[in-house]
Amino acid sequence: MAARKPIVGGNWKCNPDSMAKLDDLVKNINECDLSKCDVYVCPSPLHVTYVKSKAAAGVLVCPQNCNFKGCGAFTGEMAVEQMKDLGIEWVLIGHSERREYFAESDELLAQKLKYILEAGLKCVFCIGEKLPEREKGLEATMAVCIQQMEQIKTLLDPTKVVIAYEPVWAIGTGVTATAEQAQETHAAIRKWISTNVSPDCAAAIRIQYGGSANAKNAPELSACPDIDGFLVGGASLKPEFKDIVAAISAA
Repeated sequence: MAARKPIVGGNWKCNPDSMAKLDDLVKNINECDLSKCDVYVCPSPLHVTYVKSKAAAGVLVCPQNCNFKGCGAFTGEMAVEQMKDLGIEWVLIGHSERREYFAESDELLAQKLKYILEAGLKCVFCIGEKLPEREKGLEATMAVCIQQMEQIKTLLDPTKVVIAYEPVWAIGTGVTATAEQAQETHAAIRKWISTNVSPDCAAAIRIQYGGSANAKNAPELSACPDIDGFLVGGASLKPEFKDIVAAISAA
């Protein structure tokens, strides 16, 4: 089986506060070497079309959320059909901030993923545990991740879905899971997929690490055999983003 191609995403979340700042941020993304790594960027919804117009060839623009069905009376939502019309191929769902602040359930996210894939788009699907689970060890951590994957296991097509494992306690805190912790969890996720979906799916599906990934810790994390890339938050707003892409490309 061919080696899994690394994939690195930059999630700008609800940033920046001004259109005037977008060109410099896009420049950071456009400076990445795409020869050995897929790169995507998740702009704020209001900025998606502008970023799409400025992104270099090969850079994937990936909205941070989408609706659970098509266009219509869904105030505040974005439909996949609208994304396809803009030439967008990827969408991110399930981020812990959506789960926590907007009460997005596992059931809703499974519905969204099914809708995304049926419409012909690809998806970055986020999972991850909070600190109390992590403190109880790998079994408690995996119980959360399994619960978040159980309803989507029949949808895990490695050519269309990327899993982003983000330990919630490490997002935006500056605290990163150790390389050992991250590898242990990624390996456990892959093992669960092997048992509950198929060995072929487990071998082929890409699993990103997210949670205060930066240029300093990226080389060590990149050396882990089950880490296939990163979903980068704060560091995606800085010039060091290209160094993170370089680190996983060289691994």
